[in-house]
Amino acid sequence: MPRILIIDDDEQVRKALRFQLDDEFEIIDSGSPEEALALALQHKPDAILLDLSMPGYSGYEILQTLSSLSFTQQIPILIVSGEPAAYYKEFCENLGAKGYFQKPVDMNGLRQTLSKMANGSRAKGPAEPSFRLRVMLKLKGIDAAGKPFEMLTSTDTVRVSGFACACNASLKEDAVVEVYLAKQAQKLVGKARLVHVEWPNTPGQRCEMRFVEKPVDWVLH
Repeated sequence: MPRILIIDDDEQVRKALRFQLDDEFEIIDSGSPEEALALALQHKPDAILLDLSMPGYSGYEILQTLSSLSFTQQIPILIVSGEPAAYYKEFCENLGAKGYFQKPVDMNGLRQTLSKMANGSRAKGPAEPSFRLRVMLKLKGIDAAGKPFEMLTSTDTVRVSGFACACNASLKEDAVVEVYLAKQAQKLVGKARLVHVEWPNTPGQRCEMRFVEKPVDWVLH
């Protein structure tokens, strides 16, 4: 049975969601942001339902934390909030949310979305291990305007098949760049394709890159 973690400081909301969903899903819930983070790490739920307005840590902080940790960044997060979607949906998606449900919740829509996410999670199998590691790189390629660019950056997450890094270049979807190890006389590692952009068009823009072919002398083998 797919496992869902509900994070909401309102006990009545948690009870209502549990009542509506526990015939199809194993439910874990918490009203404490600190406890919820521990539960996410411990139980690796198939999806997380997250409220935005909570004491202590805000839902935005929890969302950003879960989306950046290597052990939880693959878990889809749905916002369930009384805040109007028109104002907050896009911002939350830029932080890593995969959907936004405004209270009162469309339960049929929520069930369908959770089922699709759970099925997709099982079909993908275990997530590829990733590590929080700083590696200095140089990226070279063609930007969205068709102009050559090169830039120095550093990774915040690395895996065998790719990495995530800060990137201030404007890139087209599926853009391919050359990747060099900046600290080894700019040694060519290989080519990598852009697969995801977080916080696009902001100073904090972060790009997920996946190697097109097996890289040469990468930090992970």
